[in-house]
Amino acid sequence: MESIKEIFKIGKGPSSSHTMGPRYAAQIFKDKNPEASRFEVTLFGSLASTGKGHLTDVAILETLGADRCDIIWRGDVVLPQHPNGLTFKAFNYEGHQMDSWTTFSIGGGDISDTGLRAPREKIYPHTTMLDILNWCKDNGTSFWEYVERYEDKDINDFLAEVWRVMKEAVERGIDNEGVLPGGLCLTRKAASFFIKGKGHQGSMQRRAMTFAYALAVAEENASGGTIVTAPTCGSCGVVPAVFYLNQKSYGFSDKKIIRALATAGLIGNIIKTNASISGAEVGCQGEIGSACCMAAGASTQLFGGTPMQIEYAAAMGMEHFLGLTCDPVCGLVQIPCIERNAFAATRAVDANVYALMTDGNHRVGFDSVIAVMKQTGKDIPSLYKETAAGGLAIQMAPAPAK
Repeated sequence: MESIKEIFKIGKGPSSSHTMGPRYAAQIFKDKNPEASRFEVTLFGSLASTGKGHLTDVAILETLGADRCDIIWRGDVVLPQHPNGLTFKAFNYEGHQMDSWTTFSIGGGDISDTGLRAPREKIYPHTTMLDILNWCKDNGTSFWEYVERYEDKDINDFLAEVWRVMKEAVERGIDNEGVLPGGLCLTRKAASFFIKGKGHQGSMQRRAMTFAYALAVAEENASGGTIVTAPTCGSCGVVPAVFYLNQKSYGFSDKKIIRALATAGLIGNIIKTNASISGAEVGCQGEIGSACCMAAGASTQLFGGTPMQIEYAAAMGMEHFLGLTCDPVCGLVQIPCIERNAFAATRAVDANVYALMTDGNHRVGFDSVIAVMKQTGKDIPSLYKETAAGGLAIQMAPAPAK
């Protein structure tokens, strides 16, 4: 497996596949063609179908220049390599084409010319949860120690920066109010949830705050704010919400949170390696489900869980999201995406508590759940995978203007 640094990427929302990936690709093409006078970008498949809602055009135009770039939308054409295809063309001052490049935004902010995840440096000797569990058992360690063993020496500094950005996103989101951009006229809820939550006590207050923190980050993402993919933009509110709650409610130090982030990254890495974290490939189960896995397992570690209990919590995090479709209304990362972050965060807390009530033994292992998620993702029809062509996206679509 590659470094967990590929799971946690700092950037602007609202989508790792539809915003961060295209922005990155546009910058590469721009740097390759500094003499170009004009660009043309054709978006295919899911990128075209939901690109406006995901600010794909904004990301590309900000990078290449709105005054010298034309975007062509081809949602009716899905390239065989991947649903998120885009072709760049560069032209000189005489109007002649200088260069052309077709690539694919494959999720998590990554791009690939083949539509497949290019092999990166493998720094971990294992790829499954079972093998890592056995390693931890043989060496008497927990998951975060396994991560420290194989990552670069700067991994804790990297995770400290990830945690700083996550906390800032929570705090900005709690303060910000008003209507989110995009045309749905969706009002931010995090600020009011936070105030109302203060009026409760005990477990009810903690649950309300979990909602508020997750909404805060998801709303920041929806508005194009700076967030951390965990493992994607669309699911970026789950891990920060659970960790921020645990630090505020139980006093966990930054050092312990950073170790929990290492475990969360490892869990996300296993999913990314053996299945997918892309909504366009496997539906929302790969995004929200994966985020719930990461938060559930890592928070179980915070509360002293054994590796087996951590694995159990992570397995539950995905098991109860199997089959979840990706059907954003108007292609915006708002309905049902923002609300899903809040509920996935509370489900992660529940999985944490449930796992700690057991000895960690259970029937359906994490690796089996992820294998099922991958197959389920293949079986889900394409209109339920980030195309805004089915499900809630159709039922809730605004009526056409008269």
